[in-house]
Amino acid sequence: MYQIKEVNNLLREGAKIAIVTHNNPDGDAMGACLAMDHYLSLKGYSTTVISPSDFGNFLKWMPGNEEVINFLEKPDCSKNKVAEADIIFCLDFNGLDRTQDLAEPIKANNGYKVLIDHHLEPDGFEDYKIWNPNASATTEIIFDFIEQSGDAKLIDKNMATCIYTGIMTDTGSFRFSSTNARVHRIISELMQRDINHVAIHEKIYDSFTQNSLRFFGYCTDQKLTVLDELRTAYIYVTKNDIARYNIQKGQTDGLVNFTLSLSNVVFGALIKEEDGVIKISFRSKGGFPANKFAARFFEGGGHLNAAGGKSDLHLPETINKFKESLEVYKPLLLET
Repeated sequence: MYQIKEVNNLLREGAKIAIVTHNNPDGDAMGACLAMDHYLSLKGYSTTVISPSDFGNFLKWMPGNEEVINFLEKPDCSKNKVAEADIIFCLDFNGLDRTQDLAEPIKANNGYKVLIDHHLEPDGFEDYKIWNPNASATTEIIFDFIEQSGDAKLIDKNMATCIYTGIMTDTGSFRFSSTNARVHRIISELMQRDINHVAIHEKIYDSFTQNSLRFFGYCTDQKLTVLDELRTAYIYVTKNDIARYNIQKGQTDGLVNFTLSLSNVVFGALIKEEDGVIKISFRSKGGFPANKFAARFFEGGGHLNAAGGKSDLHLPETINKFKESLEVYKPLLLET
């Protein structure tokens, strides 16, 4: 559903706009927020980008990232910006619970809330939505919004860089099944804005520290379990592992993908211990529904081949629950 005309009707002169995304934003979330910020700023609107938390250093080169307000560092400023906003653009999440401590200020705002997202089943908090669950990334929808608003000519190098980053990261460097002909046509348009796609890839994927590279080696050597009979692999990480290698926010991103590099594996998971909760990332091949598995057993959701969840159990119990839950999906795992 694209309510683009309705959203453009909200954009009156002098409107104050807040742009928010989910906790622990990834490349698509930051790309969408920053591209939207550049676009609306060029149109003359007063904009503020707010993140519920910090984001990984591998994203801190993106045009405009230095202006993003981190709620955890500036909670009062963030709340004030949300409270005074006439319009809040909610990017790359389908429920306010994903914004953590920003959820209540967003709920309390008396302005309009506009959802722009590609995740399944929005929970209905929004007043308007520009939503497409078949889109490869939220940044793809941002491109659609700008183009269908008649402003494709306004897409400059900064906007194009942000949109490219979001699509590249959410499609796994254009290898996921969501990478269709339209995605490649959009990328072609972005390339004409003189973006440096080689540098973008290097900044995202070739930004390991020695510690983080050794951490990945340790995890694949010592923390990887392969369940051949279920065509599944998982890696588990403890808080001590994180501390031992001095792993920072965002530096475990991509670790789960190593599980799918095994030829017989169709489902993989990264089970990571954090303060008070276990976070789980799921990845799958083909038609195996990572999102349905996450929703059924781990209070999560996401996309067909990429999803997330959580567990309030301790790490050993969470691992046991994961393995037991796989048995429910054994027939599908074996036929995928």
